[in-house]
Amino acid sequence: MEQAAQQLNEIKKNLATVQQRIVAACKQAGREPSSVRLLPVTKTVPAERLRLAYAAGCHEMGENKIQEAREKSEALGDLDIRWSVIGHLQTNKAKYLARFANEFQALDSLKVAAELDKRLQNEGRAIDVYVQVNSSGEASKFGLAPEDVRTFVAQLPNYSSLRIKGLMTLAIFSTNHERVRECFIKMRALRDMLRHEAPANLSFEELSMGMSGDYEIAIEEGATVVRVGQAIFGKRALPDSHYWPGVG
Repeated sequence: MEQAAQQLNEIKKNLATVQQRIVAACKQAGREPSSVRLLPVTKTVPAERLRLAYAAGCHEMGENKIQEAREKSEALGDLDIRWSVIGHLQTNKAKYLARFANEFQALDSLKVAAELDKRLQNEGRAIDVYVQVNSSGEASKFGLAPEDVRTFVAQLPNYSSLRIKGLMTLAIFSTNHERVRECFIKMRALRDMLRHEAPANLSFEELSMGMSGDYEIAIEEGATVVRVGQAIFGKRALPDSHYWPGVG
């Protein structure tokens, strides 16, 4: 895909293609298509194009930079959009996320958990939260080491405004599909373990993994949320590494 999708019919066509591929991947894996949620990733896509995306059926949107997410949520405040923040959050930005986001998929710090919980309590809100895991072991990526997740999760009942839903990861960026698949297999095993061992008031049913280049593999390995941007909105002006560390 060489150009960014600029028109409503282009976005509709791309969205339909992604949804068809999700259905095919689910059938291949013996899963119900309804078990996979598509989260359109809208980073770097301007607000006017997101109005077209909304008209095309994208009523939830994922952003990795809190400032960009905040600005777009204000610009599109007349639309009923469910906002998901899927990138690293600094503690001093938690107050902004608490005001507008419906979901946070990148929790990997108890300091952030405490601050976000405090800010949400002040706002009288609660949001869905995923724990981010560094499944590839790459130093450039955020997320907890898999072996640290159990201890981290044990502390999360202390933060009642964080509705823990599951795990999130970015697989290794590689053309070697088996290396990518290994990341997803590791995540599924970790999720399954947490289903049995996590504190009773936490839920680990969800597994957010897979992006434009690997979401079909992720679905085969159990993803319940796939985060797809370029396959819907077209090629970005700069490489992903500019926007999100650890992604080529």
